Amino acid sequence: MRFVAALLLCLTLPAHAEGFISRLLNKPVPGGVAVVQLGPASQAPTASYQGKPVLIVHEEGRDWIAIVGIPLTTKPGRQQVQVQDADGSRALAFEVRSRDYKEQRITLKDTRKVNPLPEDLKRIDRELAEQTKAYQRFSPGTPSNLLFDKPVDGPLSSPFGLRRFFNGEERNPHSGLDFAVGAGTPIKAPAAGKVILIGDYFFNGRTVFLDHGQGLISMFCHMSKVDVKLGQQVPRGVAVGQVGATGRATGPHMHWNVSLNDVRVDPAIFIGAFRP
Repeated sequence: MRFVAALLLCLTLPAHAEGFISRLLNKPVPGGVAVVQLGPASQAPTASYQGKPVLIVHEEGRDWIAIVGIPLTTKPGRQQVQVQDADGSRALAFEVRSRDYKEQRITLKDTRKVNPLPEDLKRIDRELAEQTKAYQRFSPGTPSNLLFDKPVDGPLSSPFGLRRFFNGEERNPHSGLDFAVGAGTPIKAPAAGKVILIGDYFFNGRTVFLDHGQGLISMFCHMSKVDVKLGQQVPRGVAVGQVGATGRATGPHMHWNVSLNDVRVDPAIFIGAFRP
């Protein structure tokens, strides 16, 4: 009887039924993530989007999938992933849906953090190049987990993608997710990773970059203290530092970026907190 019941259940499930990772991560909007089904293969295929390699995993004994970060500037419509496997090259399409992002208006007493001085701009350019290189890193290995832990226990404050105005002047959209927690709160690694960059930056303050594998990168900034070293392998759940208000910040909070294929995406997707 148990065999018959199991057989009937298998027959009622569609062959293309999504696995857990697909259901969690497939949020194909600007600033979101697309999960593209690549089909079965004895070895992992490779794939790229807009000329950059993307994360490939084998989903729960099912087919291979590509997990693709979508730039915030992407217009709704059809996009393509280029796939290479034993059968050759092919293009697979996915659709990007629309999503609206709200505005955020912030007043800063330090006007240099809104309109930097010429000497500040030289520093900012140097720091941007350093951080861009870290975001572009693509290391082998599968992330330890794709359902991330929250780096801190606390309520979400500023969401991803907000159009930001500092002292009335529009600047880049909010590229991460903020948690309203107090100074000194430990910031824990949401997944295992390697520390690939530590810095004290003009805008971001004390910052740590953590490489989870295959272009999946976490960045934590505005920290009061860094508790890891460059090159250190950090297990899931281990503290990388403490919450602070360094850099361009109006007060203590935890700011967390997640990047896929050098694209900043909504971290809420990875903790099951995404809201359309």
